[in-house]
Formats: sequence, structure tokens, C-alpha cells
Amino acid sequence: MQIEGYEFPEELYYDDHHQYARVENDAVTFGLSHYAQATAREIVYVELPRVGRKLEQGKPIGTIESGKWVGRLYALVSGEVIGANALLADDAGMINRDPYGAGWIVRVRMREPEQLSALRRCTDPGFVEWFRAEIEKNKPK
Repeated sequence: MQIEGYEFPEELYYDDHHQYARVENDAVTFGLSHYAQATAREIVYVELPRVGRKLEQGKPIGTIESGKWVGRLYALVSGEVIGANALLADDAGMINRDPYGAGWIVRVRMREPEQLSALRRCTDPGFVEWFRAEIEKNKPK
């Protein structure tokens, strides 16, 4: 689905920080949405959590830096880190070029699948309105 020029794959889940979650069985891949990476502009650094780390939904797991700002990454679901995208250490800009593919950030073995209900789907009623309000809220003043 495309909204205001930003891509939102329908199979993904999204949080209020504009991160996405791709679910494959009990593994969940986190990344930044098209909107988040575009707003950040050139991403230059990502602090990745270590494999084996236990995460709690909604808690910070790392940071991301662009020439514009430093922001936090959050756990979209609780679980254990089973993979971190080592390619980002040398090329964090991969997030800008391919946010839904090679620019993924971390993979987690999900502990509580019911936590997905706290996330949004672009096909949910109200998603388009919510996203348009986010664009308005984040417009430069």
C-alpha cells in the first residue's frame, strides 16, 4: 500500500515509532519503515543489540543516527535476539536504500505472539488517517 508517497507492505506490522515487524513463524524481523528512513535522511550508524539478548516489548534496544538526529530503536515484541544485521556496521545507509529488504536491523524469536495485537497494520481501519496525522505532526515548522 502506498500512502502520501510512502510504501507500507501489507504483510508487515508497524509501531508508533515508524518501525516495522515482519513475522515468519516465531521469528520477527525489525526495521525502519520507508517513512522513518526518509524522514531520518542519510543513516550513518546503527547500534545493534547482541545475539542472545532478551528484549521486552516497548523497551529501547539500540540507537540509530543520521546526519539529522540520534533516535532510539524499540523492541516491537518481547523475545530473544537471534540475529543482528552485521552489514549495517559498514553500511548503515542500506536502511535508506532497502528498508524492507537488506536494510533490516534485528531478528527476534518472539516469546508472546499476542503482543502483535499492540501493533498496527496498514490495512487496519484508521491507519491512513493516523499516518497522515503523523506527517502533519512531523512537518518542519
